[in-house]
Amino acid sequence: MMVPAVELANVQKFYNGVPVVNDLSFTIAPGEIFGLLGPNGAGKSTTIRMLTTLTRPTHGTVTVAGFDVVREAAAVKRNIGVVLQQTSVDGDLTVWENLELHGRLHHLPRSQRQAAIDRWLDYVDLGDRRESLVKTLSGGMKRRLQIARALLHQPKILFLDEPTVGLDPQTRRRLWEIIRDLNQQGMTMLLTTHYMEEVEYLCGSAANPEIPNRIGIMDGGKLIQLGTLAELRRQHGEGLVMIQNQDRWEYKFFPTLEAANQYLDGQPNKTGMMVRASNLEDIFVELTGHRLD
Repeated sequence: MMVPAVELANVQKFYNGVPVVNDLSFTIAPGEIFGLLGPNGAGKSTTIRMLTTLTRPTHGTVTVAGFDVVREAAAVKRNIGVVLQQTSVDGDLTVWENLELHGRLHHLPRSQRQAAIDRWLDYVDLGDRRESLVKTLSGGMKRRLQIARALLHQPKILFLDEPTVGLDPQTRRRLWEIIRDLNQQGMTMLLTTHYMEEVEYLCGSAANPEIPNRIGIMDGGKLIQLGTLAELRRQHGEGLVMIQNQDRWEYKFFPTLEAANQYLDGQPNKTGMMVRASNLEDIFVELTGHRLD
């Protein structure tokens, strides 16, 4: 039996007596990209904070790379890389100095450190910017530097908290390619994002068919849905009829696209109606949107 890369069992986190994360349980398999979605305030960031040892769970157990986040926090930190949405690289240091500092903090021996810095700077296309001050880099370059830094000490698991927020579409695509490539090399990842197409792209197909990438949807501190993209679409319906009702669209799910088309064909008046395949955003809104409206 493979030890899960990440395991949460009945995890609760209270702030001032209010549960922000409420009885959360899931596992992430080694080599999986796990997409964690939810509206603002669903408890995603708090969950990442617990997984990365920044805050302690009130109840329940969290293990990462086989280590308990409370009792064995130092071992957890050695095994994880973290890329947060806030830029956390030092603008007054050069690209190379940022990585050198990180390598020293992780006690990497000098020769290993230099080789790792060269390798990861080349990997994220920043080899020619090693002497540049970080404050002169674009947003996308800073995010790529954060990824290089997170990978420097060869972690087993990478946590990506909204890694492409605020970036232009081209830069986002470039980061998706990096993330997907790392997964193909066997890296386990947990990704939170508000971009549904990002999750569809990264979790929609698996590098290893035996390790399907799954999506978990949180709302109100609880996990309300878990499965692969294909499972979620099968469960909710793969076909969709959109019906315009004054200034709003109503969505009707059907098991297949064919069934949705048959429904449309049977309508005497098809004005303001259209059929398409369902996507993750439709399912997300169906699950959480009634309370968001």
